Amino acid sequence: MAKRWISVPSRTKEILEKYDLRAKKGFGQNFLVDPVIVQRCADDAHCEGLVIEIGPGIGSLTEQLALRAKKVIAYEVDEDLIPILADTLQDYDNVEVILQDFLTADLKNLVPEWQKEYGMVTVCANLPYYITTPVLFKIFEEAPQIPYITVMVQKEVGERFAAAVGSPQYSALSVEGQYLYNVKRLFTVPGRSFNPSPNVDSVIIQFASRGAKHEEIDTEEFFTLVRACFKQRRKTVYNNLREYTGDGQRAEEILQKADIPASLRAQQLTVEQMIRIYEANQ
Repeated sequence: MAKRWISVPSRTKEILEKYDLRAKKGFGQNFLVDPVIVQRCADDAHCEGLVIEIGPGIGSLTEQLALRAKKVIAYEVDEDLIPILADTLQDYDNVEVILQDFLTADLKNLVPEWQKEYGMVTVCANLPYYITTPVLFKIFEEAPQIPYITVMVQKEVGERFAAAVGSPQYSALSVEGQYLYNVKRLFTVPGRSFNPSPNVDSVIIQFASRGAKHEEIDTEEFFTLVRACFKQRRKTVYNNLREYTGDGQRAEEILQKADIPASLRAQQLTVEQMIRIYEANQ
């Protein structure tokens, strides 16, 4: 069975040759050719119910998800891959491939329906680098009830989401992700695990929901404030906040109320301190 898995290099090569298929740079395509990585990713994804996949490619990860989940919904934007996926995944009747840009999917209505039918809904995907952040924030904002998001992303982006306070990688992305989720870096995926091999490594990170959020916080407003505080990384939080509010005295009052030293930079502030700044600004 293992030698026939899609992710085995010889099987991937066979599929690519059969369809005279080459990865399309415009879609950020890189096909996984490492069965150990694919299995490990699926094992860690909490995929016992319905799993949403974005960008299935030729089905390497999709296959492993199908072996573990009740249902797999895979969104693919490249119409040329639809007949190929119908071939490579023909043995799995629990896979539904949807030809649609995931960024246009109606998650607000679909996810509750899927939860009723399949119980847990999770996300597991090898995300194209160029849409990583838009995809994640769509899920964050439209489907906050999803308990686990396990994604393979460019190493640099993954490190920013999982970064600790004060580290060089700590950014607005870190605060936004960690406000909603416990973010855990699972393992690194070297470039050689893909065909074609990208010039950078990837990392698999997992977002585990932190449960109930602060009901009094408007997430969109909070994220706007966070980004403003990080706008000029070398400036103090006071200077960035002054620009955001348009009033130096107001910025000073907010920081005093939040008990935040004006001399600190946003990179030195925890999620909880950012929340205090938001609350002080209300």
